[in-house]
Amino acid sequence: MLKVGLTGGIGAGKSEVSRLLVSYGAVLIDADRIAREVVEPGTPGLAAVVAAFGDGVLTADGTLDRPKLGAIVFADADRLATLNAIVHPLVGARSAELESHAGAGDVVVHDVPLLAENGLAPLYDLVVVVDASPETQLDRLVRLRGMAAPEAEARMAAQATRAKRLAVADLVIDNDGPLDALEPQVRKIWDELERRARAAGGDAQAE
Repeated sequence: MLKVGLTGGIGAGKSEVSRLLVSYGAVLIDADRIAREVVEPGTPGLAAVVAAFGDGVLTADGTLDRPKLGAIVFADADRLATLNAIVHPLVGARSAELESHAGAGDVVVHDVPLLAENGLAPLYDLVVVVDASPETQLDRLVRLRGMAAPEAEARMAAQATRAKRLAVADLVIDNDGPLDALEPQVRKIWDELERRARAAGGDAQAE
């Protein structure tokens, strides 16, 4: 098994890279999706979030009001740290459980938005960073996701700097350009991941 950490700043295009890797055969473990699961109604995660932030972060039907919680934590680093301390251990445990079901020869891609921020690079055999300039990120968030510029800037500021992400990268995908320039890069990365997975499998058999 080859364990890959995939990360990138908000608006960098990491989701599209994940989709392409899955289409090639990767086993995807999506930290964002798991983060939503662990705070679904009735979970200990949601109970802990409500205890920390109050009933005001719930919608009328008892689910987590993500926009409201986001507005709170992305404007206050201490509150963001509180939320992360609740959610991250739950996500880590569920990710490990899912990884345990992967096959010995699989390329397992962990899609982790906050990989650099939380010093998680050593957990993976290699790290792939989807890179885009801050200007491109901001444009995509405002133009494609409909965010107000101040909200988009706050979310970007809450993440690692571009330099910090690139510092943990073993492989970099440049997604500063058009979508049709992305697929050939991802295909090349996938070929390299498969090569490394085969090499790792051979080493394991030799042992």
